[in-house]
Amino acid sequence: MSKVKISPALVISLLALFFALGGSAFALTTKAAPQARCATGAVRGIAEVTGQTGKGVANIPDQFTSTASYFGRAFNCARGAVQARRLDTGVYEVRFPNNAASSAVVSAQGTDAASASVQRLSNGAFHVTVGVPGQVEDEAFTIVAF
Repeated sequence: MSKVKISPALVISLLALFFALGGSAFALTTKAAPQARCATGAVRGIAEVTGQTGKGVANIPDQFTSTASYFGRAFNCARGAVQARRLDTGVYEVRFPNNAASSAVVSAQGTDAASASVQRLSNGAFHVTVGVPGQVEDEAFTIVAF
């Protein structure tokens, strides 16, 4: 019968295996708590403002609307319907009712290097301006509030 020589490398590899399997077993027996809706740091709202198919964003009314056909997608963690309105060429306001989001980022969806900027208004809406630098124009955009 041959003797098994226990080397330091064998001991370390067995310990690593033990801890790896133990960690996996621990992970399987504990539940990760989901992030609360509207929690600090969470995405609290998304609006892809596209305007109606074939008509573009220039047809968005000047009164707030939540009509689904104006949005490619819309999400509000506070469950109120996302609302948008067009104030002027390339100038919009987006609201996420009952949502405490205080910051947002916006991205233009145009193919001509359009840029976009956003600022939060005192009434809770977000003021969005879209266009090529130096000129404002109607372009679809996506806003993410957090």
